[in-house]
Amino acid sequence: MKTLLKYLKNYKKEAVLAPLFKMLEAIFELLVPLVVADIIDRGIESKDRGFVIKMCLILLALGAVGLLSAVVAQYFSARAATGAAEEIKTSLFDKIQSMSYAALDKMGIATLITRITGDVNQVQTGINLTLRLLLRSPFVVLGAVIMAFFVDKRSAIIFVVVVPVLAIVIFSILLVTIPMYRRVQQGVDGVTGRVRENLTGVRVIRAFRKETGDTEQFLENSTSLVKIQTATARISSLLNPLTYAIISIGIVVLLWDGAKGVYTGRISQGELFALHGYMSQILLELVKFANLVITITKAIAGAKRIGEVLSYEDNGVAIEGKADCESDSFVEFRNVSLTYDGAGDKTLNNISFKAKRGYNIGIIGSTGSGKTSLVNLIPGFYIATEGDVIVNGKNVKYVTDESIISLVATVPQKAALFSGTVRSNVAVGKPDATDEEIRNAIHLAQADELVTKQRGGLDAPVAQGGKNLSGGQRQRLTIARALVGNPEILILDDSASALDLATEAALRRAISTLKDTTVFTVSQRASSVMNCDLILVLENGEEVGSGTHSELLENCSVYREIYYSQFDKAEVSEQ
Repeated sequence: MKTLLKYLKNYKKEAVLAPLFKMLEAIFELLVPLVVADIIDRGIESKDRGFVIKMCLILLALGAVGLLSAVVAQYFSARAATGAAEEIKTSLFDKIQSMSYAALDKMGIATLITRITGDVNQVQTGINLTLRLLLRSPFVVLGAVIMAFFVDKRSAIIFVVVVPVLAIVIFSILLVTIPMYRRVQQGVDGVTGRVRENLTGVRVIRAFRKETGDTEQFLENSTSLVKIQTATARISSLLNPLTYAIISIGIVVLLWDGAKGVYTGRISQGELFALHGYMSQILLELVKFANLVITITKAIAGAKRIGEVLSYEDNGVAIEGKADCESDSFVEFRNVSLTYDGAGDKTLNNISFKAKRGYNIGIIGSTGSGKTSLVNLIPGFYIATEGDVIVNGKNVKYVTDESIISLVATVPQKAALFSGTVRSNVAVGKPDATDEEIRNAIHLAQADELVTKQRGGLDAPVAQGGKNLSGGQRQRLTIARALVGNPEILILDDSASALDLATEAALRRAISTLKDTTVFTVSQRASSVMNCDLILVLENGEEVGSGTHSELLENCSVYREIYYSQFDKAEVSEQ
């Protein structure tokens, strides 16, 4: 919670003025029963019509000033709450954007989405109601008790008994529900994750007719969440009836004792009415306070979850240290090993190679051999747990600025496109790119039909995730996005898997014209890497071979097996 208080520092004025105006409203509200008592005892009893009218005008004035105070308080509290929530969301978004792949893997996308939306909204509501009611409700309750003593000390004893009993009930329920709301938020994370997974893979689910099974799993998760929410709600729902019951008992005792007081002349009818008014005020304020307690409980749970993200120490990012490192190559791996957080075995083990500027490096291996993990080390998406990755004379482990990642353009396995146009998606790689540069990148990526055959040219619409494009079009558009910035290092992570062999061959020829670009081609196709200057063969995270195509055919059994599984031996011998 302390982590989030700093976001109110720009709203100190609002955070002070909101409760002050609420207190002012409360003062006017506490005066109302006394004015009503005067109307009954002095105006109605003596049939003084002028006095009654005058006091009614005073009541209207108190109501008007109280309403104005409430509106002003609402304005300041809403401004502080929305402003703080905006800054919290911005900080959360910046933190998430700066997280390493390892941190994102560990925390999970679903829970991050919940925290930046639902949890922040809970905190915003909590701040708003806290500024308005946290001081006002206790002030009114305490003020009503004090005013009761001014009216009749004997009747005020009832107030002194009722208020502590109510406080015990409220805080007992509070202590029970706080941990339960945390479990509710965790359940929301689970449901959000299930929904996100199902919506992302809806085509696969329908293709394999898994709708029934996934619906059952969703119902299981949502039913579990409902059970937690129901248990929490049952306890929280006790607040209102219990407070009403206690206050009602107090009112019955007050009226019974007050009626005897009026009969004996101890108090007047107006004073009894004033005491009843103060008891009713206590009832309303404690009901408000009870609901405030529930809201604050949710806000505290959300604030702790937000604080966990903001204070998360990311061990997967570069650390301070001497970044400069001598190397005779543009990219060099020195005995590099990688173990993912929480994994038992090494994903990569003792990988070493050198790549000069302009080289084309092929990386091939079976599924799960560590190909993607290897190339993710180059821009620093993951940090090697052992060994050093040297890029352009700098050790990636110690580079804390963007000097390395600015050299690299990555085309991931899954083509990620954004809703917009062809132009806006390609321009992600270079925001100030001209139309000519965008067209050239599209041409190199063999995606000319996206401009020539679709209505709109560069302004042709692209749906979220590229849903209105074929798999091959999506891949080529992401390749164009990487090429538009003329990167010094281009990583193609199995990014041509949806292309036919002819289009892929044309793409390779086009990329080979980029003489100053060091290209890393990850593929399971031997044809995609066979013309590379250096081919790395991975098996179970280890480098089992490196060299040219001809060298590996002669010396590496794993490469030979992959190659001959894709090419007929007789066909190869004819070549």
